[in-house]
Amino acid sequence: MLGVGSTIGAGIYVMTGTAAAEYAGPSILVSFIIAALACLFTAFSYGELSSSLPVSGSAYSYAYVSMGEKAAWTVGWLLLLEYGISCAAVASGLSGYATSLLSSFNMHVPAALSQATFQTVPGSGGMAITSGWRFDLVATLAIAVVTACLVRGVQESARVNTVIVFIKVGVLFLFVVCGLFALHPSYWHPFIPEYRGGFQYGIPGMFRAASIIFFAYVGFEAVSTASAEARNPRRDVPIGIIGSLVICTIVYVCVASILIGIVPYQQLNVADPLAIAVRAMHQPWLALFVNLGATIGLCSVLLGLLYGQTRIFFAMSRDGLLPPIFAYVHKRYHTPWTGTILLGILVALATATLPIDVISDLVSIGTAAAFGIVCFTVIWQRNKHPDMPRSFSVPLGGVTIRGWWIGVTPTLGILFCLVMIAPLFADMARALMHGNPVPALLLIAYAGLGFATYWFYSRHNSRFATEESSSP
Repeated sequence: MLGVGSTIGAGIYVMTGTAAAEYAGPSILVSFIIAALACLFTAFSYGELSSSLPVSGSAYSYAYVSMGEKAAWTVGWLLLLEYGISCAAVASGLSGYATSLLSSFNMHVPAALSQATFQTVPGSGGMAITSGWRFDLVATLAIAVVTACLVRGVQESARVNTVIVFIKVGVLFLFVVCGLFALHPSYWHPFIPEYRGGFQYGIPGMFRAASIIFFAYVGFEAVSTASAEARNPRRDVPIGIIGSLVICTIVYVCVASILIGIVPYQQLNVADPLAIAVRAMHQPWLALFVNLGATIGLCSVLLGLLYGQTRIFFAMSRDGLLPPIFAYVHKRYHTPWTGTILLGILVALATATLPIDVISDLVSIGTAAAFGIVCFTVIWQRNKHPDMPRSFSVPLGGVTIRGWWIGVTPTLGILFCLVMIAPLFADMARALMHGNPVPALLLIAYAGLGFATYWFYSRHNSRFATEESSSP
């Protein structure tokens, strides 16, 4: 439930429309498969690491145990993009559906309180950006509610999450069933639209769309952050990771097929594409259900992602790489409450100001880089600790080159992650040349902040540094 709840969210409810309209058209169905393959190879790698190293902290802890402090810091900082910053993108999508839901009851939220300060210009492919006196209050309030749930306790949050997962998957199932009677097969043709240059349509557009909706899969590995709180982590965590990925891929392809078949893909570059589709079906009751399901469902994604980020920061703080505030545990609720509140505030500020398009690209870059390191960690572990017990091993075996074992599955995972990253950097460079430096500046600032934090704080306060200073 944690894996499915964290995964099915803004990727299918929001980013599918943008990716189809701007880049892939109906071939976005293939884009989902490409992105799923990249995640599948990584999921197998996560499965092996979680079965042999059942520790909290996800890829951060795996890198720390395997390759040391600097590698762990790099992964931990990348995971902040994957979990913390992705919460901002999810909350932005939630704001769109919540605003649409409220308008059904004649409660209209002004754009100044439901949109981010910076917005990309529709149809520009992310090349142009505008700013205004806007602050997404709806998304900020959603993050505040989720933060309060996480402070209250893990068990209570898990119960809420299970209920929400059933609601949102049920709503998507209802959308698919009703959509079967409103399909226009002509909207699926041509399946791969004619290439128009850059990454707009054609084969390049298909891969660019895959790099966008790669963001839709970031939640499946949130399962690995819960290893310390699982009853049988060596068995449960691999099943949770791989199982949630397979289930979510099936759901994504089914929903996207119906969505493209109901509304021409050119009209889907909106914050609430499923709401557009149900309005085209002329079913007001279904529109209400979809908006309600999306609003509630995206809350569960926020819950899972913010949960994962707080546990990663807890592990990093415990190792001295972050200030102790992230490791303070509440005496009654037994949760890292101060770190959770601080993280909630930071995510809320990012949500209220940054555009979802730019956020999703940054998240995909951080996720793909972290996934690639996870795959490499499997190869490293196999060579450095070949006799370590592994109740789950990556499939397809491997080859030995000059005494170094190279696994087929983790190598494919690394290659697919590079395929996901390449279009993102290419578009970032194009945006820079077209006078939009915001995406590149955000990435540079993020990397610079991470380096400065490690250089001026983490390396002096880490567990290794403390042990060295205390030794005679």
